[in-house]
Amino acid sequence: MRKSERVILALFAVVVFIFSSCRKDLPAFCNCDQQDLVATTSVYASGLNNPRGLKFGPDGHLYIAEGGTGGTDSTIGNCTQVLPPIGPYYGSTSGARIVSVVNGQVTTIADSLPSSQTAPAPTPLVSGVGDIAFIGNDLYAVLGGAGCSHGVAGIPNGVIKVSSDQTWNILANLSEWQMNNPVAQPAEGDFEPDGTWYSMISLGGNLYAVEPNHGELVKITPDGNISRVVDISASFGHIVPTALVFHNGNFYVGNLNTFPIKGNSSVYKITPDGQIDEVATGFSAIVGLAFDKSGAMYVLENTTGNDFPTPGTGDIIHIDRFGNRTALVSGLNLPTAMTFGPDNNLYVSNWGFGPPAIGGGEIVKVTITCKTKDMRKN
Repeated sequence: MRKSERVILALFAVVVFIFSSCRKDLPAFCNCDQQDLVATTSVYASGLNNPRGLKFGPDGHLYIAEGGTGGTDSTIGNCTQVLPPIGPYYGSTSGARIVSVVNGQVTTIADSLPSSQTAPAPTPLVSGVGDIAFIGNDLYAVLGGAGCSHGVAGIPNGVIKVSSDQTWNILANLSEWQMNNPVAQPAEGDFEPDGTWYSMISLGGNLYAVEPNHGELVKITPDGNISRVVDISASFGHIVPTALVFHNGNFYVGNLNTFPIKGNSSVYKITPDGQIDEVATGFSAIVGLAFDKSGAMYVLENTTGNDFPTPGTGDIIHIDRFGNRTALVSGLNLPTAMTFGPDNNLYVSNWGFGPPAIGGGEIVKVTITCKTKDMRKN
């Protein structure tokens, strides 16, 4: 055998080894044909109050941000209010919390966090802690229901750092920053001065958060500096961006869009330098995004087939690497967020708003398997 042939065979062997190793490193469902995917759901935790963003911590435990229980305090006459019918808001300085789940048991990690609710009719919607993220072992959260315009005097919307003794302090004042750095196309008639921060992730030792009402993605450093990555409103107007994830070198954002729901929500790719493009559309009220280890995307839809949020119509759409879509899970009740766990299962905040409110929220575990047997013998 000539030397050149031996080199080619050696290279081929290396490629085969790498490919085989990658296949073995992936969960079984990653190598499954889309039509063979099977999802089963079970309740992982219950007794929550409007659960929102959720992440697994460095200890392997699931941490959950709660919207909380709202409040009755009013700031009418003290600051600019959110216009009816959404406003005016009523709030509390202590209605929300952050919890962890270990073996099905819910433990409070931080409480006495602000929570607020929209005007009473027809059904008040509650906001509090929007999401959580870890930098190393340090826990951070983004507040979405605080600020004077939400009926919470003295506590702005912002990023907080949670201490091991369950106390917390404000790291970055996002209410003040948004008021001093307006977006290009603020929502007319649907403007909330303090914002309604929804999703947050950690990346490269910094935090990134998306805000639906103003429509922007910002970066927050560990010392509290805030800078804008992209003004989403400048390119797309008031589309209500909610879900945020980072995958393969880029941010991906999903949007809720305005009511009534028309099935025209989209997924957008945002480069680190702020270039934004629509990459998939035709979704309904997106509130969560996730990617599995093979690069397949999962889209959490809050409501399908209805003009307004409706229990029992939420779902998870699986999109393979060829762009093919299938409804993996259906029948969810007003879900609000989703994440993959270290066990390769999806975890979803269910009953994230609306009735039942007090103690009615839950986390649903979605186990994904492949019905094709012996699909990977290598």
